[in-house]
Amino acid sequence: MPFAKKSSPKKTIPVHDNTKSSRALPLSGELEAIRVRLAAAGDSGPDGTPEAVTLADVIATLRGRAYTLLLILLALPFITPIPLPGLSTPFGAAIAIIAFRLMLGQRPWLPEWLQKKRLPPGFFGRVFSVTEKVVRFLEKFLRPRPGLLTEQEWLRRAHALLIFASALVLLLPLPVPFSNSFPAWAILLAAGGLLERDSRAIVCAYAVAAAGVVFFVFLGGAVQEGFEALRAWWVNR
Repeated sequence: MPFAKKSSPKKTIPVHDNTKSSRALPLSGELEAIRVRLAAAGDSGPDGTPEAVTLADVIATLRGRAYTLLLILLALPFITPIPLPGLSTPFGAAIAIIAFRLMLGQRPWLPEWLQKKRLPPGFFGRVFSVTEKVVRFLEKFLRPRPGLLTEQEWLRRAHALLIFASALVLLLPLPVPFSNSFPAWAILLAAGGLLERDSRAIVCAYAVAAAGVVFFVFLGGAVQEGFEALRAWWVNR
């Protein structure tokens, strides 16, 4: 399992992990291989009936692949404009913990209670079918474009901070369309940029995050104006 145990000695590692074994396939091929192994693990039962899997099962399917691929996998469900009740918090927590340890240069680790989180039967099978076009887009968009943003370790840790901050937004189960889309896309692009050493993807991740900030500021202002209008109506009725 690619995750370090909590009791393991701390060891500083680079934020990206582009091992040859982890990138033997294109992104769509990597995710398809994961989908097949998840089906074998129970996401789709032997009789074709989907069964529940845990985050530990998902982690096991990576088989030592780059942990940035896990960030992409966990962020994929949130790129739709509709929030996913019950999943924002555990998935956001998992992404936040992994990103936080990347910021510190440590091996990724998740607490046992989070690894035991059970996912709805057939969950990732549905996710992959819905996000197939997105995965194809990422596969065409991402390619090695090394530069200052990808080759400086302190900047790579700053990108992990961006992923961490975006994950904190996913932790908030806001019943608002697009509330998950902005942070999820920021995570996808930042993790993909780290995975492929793609400077342009990193820049796009920050641009999406900035757009998300504008969206939430506008949303907060609209909510405040709504409350003020409601209060004025209540006072003057």
